[in-house]
Amino acid sequence: MNHNAPLPLAHLTGSSPRVMSLAQLREHGVSASEAAGRPWQEILPGVFLLHPGAATSEERLHAALLYAGRRGGEAMITGLAALALYRFASAPALLALTRIDVLVPHTRRLRSVGTVRIVRTHTPPHPQELTGLPVAPVARALADAVGQLADAGTVRRLLSEAVRGGHCEPAAVVRELTVARLLNRPHVVDAVESLLAEGRALAEDRLYQLVRGYGLPEPVWNVDLRLPGGPHLGGVDAFWPEQSVALEIDTRAPRQGEDEEFSEAVRKRETLERLGVTVLHITPRKLRDWPEQQAAVVRTALTASADREPAAYLVVLPR
Repeated sequence: MNHNAPLPLAHLTGSSPRVMSLAQLREHGVSASEAAGRPWQEILPGVFLLHPGAATSEERLHAALLYAGRRGGEAMITGLAALALYRFASAPALLALTRIDVLVPHTRRLRSVGTVRIVRTHTPPHPQELTGLPVAPVARALADAVGQLADAGTVRRLLSEAVRGGHCEPAAVVRELTVARLLNRPHVVDAVESLLAEGRALAEDRLYQLVRGYGLPEPVWNVDLRLPGGPHLGGVDAFWPEQSVALEIDTRAPRQGEDEEFSEAVRKRETLERLGVTVLHITPRKLRDWPEQQAAVVRTALTASADREPAAYLVVLPR
């Protein structure tokens, strides 16, 4: 074949991104030797850039996915590259990244090479589609990014932006960090504590908006409950004394030592319910995504209090 003659895929070389795998080239009638004779570059094993010069960010992403998926199977962008696609201000620009992380099932026999780092998982998440590319969910992408970062400030900024920007809830981030076994790193633990505090503050603000926006009776906020002359029963985020309804924002996340925290929460709830108090638990995600539904839950509990036996008298103190 004359290397200067137009190839069957000539109409594709003007498209963007101009990246193809060797398997795709063969489908167009181009052999490996013919590809090597063109002014193209094999930028990854079995993946060709169909023009001279540097690859664009988009072409690098497509090349990474072609490399990871060239034998079939799931593959998606993760780590800092994924966060850049989610437009995280605290993530480096795609052009600045020397490596692109690609998440694949653990059964895939692939190795990290060149600008691609292969990340394996036993349970691949359902990818999001961004700019036509499969991208790991934010919480998973964060965990894969944090695993490669040693700078505490960068980790803290990334986790904070994930919550503040509404990309995901703190519990989802902590869950992925736990699975990745990253909570034994001091700088990650510090960042998680800041993340949980920020997530709670956002959830509390949404709870205030829910009560006032949906016309619910005003509760007393952030109080401790006690029996008269008796023991401390626990703190709640909102309490309606006349209806004996307590509400807690459930920000618990699966972390090391969670069993004790979970058991204490169960004991508190059981004690309050034995005393006739209705205890509601609402997660930050429900407050964010389904406020109308949560307002209905609270309203129902307040209305149903008229049909219950009167609760025990409790002392309510500021927390």
